Amino acid sequence: MARAQDGDQAAYRRLLREILPYLRTVMRSFHRPSADVEDAVQDTLLTIHAVRNTYDPARPFKPWLAAIARRRAIDRLRSLKRTRGRETLLEPEHETNLADETNRETDYGDERALRAAVERLPPGQRQAVTLLKLQEKSLKEAALESGMSVAALKVATHRAMISLRKILSGGENRS
Repeated sequence: MARAQDGDQAAYRRLLREILPYLRTVMRSFHRPSADVEDAVQDTLLTIHAVRNTYDPARPFKPWLAAIARRRAIDRLRSLKRTRGRETLLEPEHETNLADETNRETDYGDERALRAAVERLPPGQRQAVTLLKLQEKSLKEAALESGMSVAALKVATHRAMISLRKILSGGENRS
């Protein structure tokens, strides 16, 4: 390490290569999954690189290295505990199904009844539903095309959806 501090790049590369087995052993005692071990080793190597100027060549190297390795392992454990406490790991059963039958268009029932119900809406609501729901335009695109504000489109769509539910469920007399 003293030679590495003096700028000997070959000595620094050799040092890093030689401490890898020791770091892996230390990290395995703290971490179980091999991916966590390798990540912890890499974190430790980065820390050693960042603080290499703090090593005192008059003192033994191994205690200095061991202290850094233990601290990085413990810091990583704390970080993983916080992260795992807030996150849910996704298992295969959480994944969406990529089978063709699950990606087909949804059947909304009688399409003619839906179109007839949309035609019965007031003009502003009809336009909002047509642009946002049937043509699947963004609020910004629909606002530009209709001349309505984004807020007005949201209100009109909300009211239209309530009206459509009533019409399609038979809650409103059909004309």
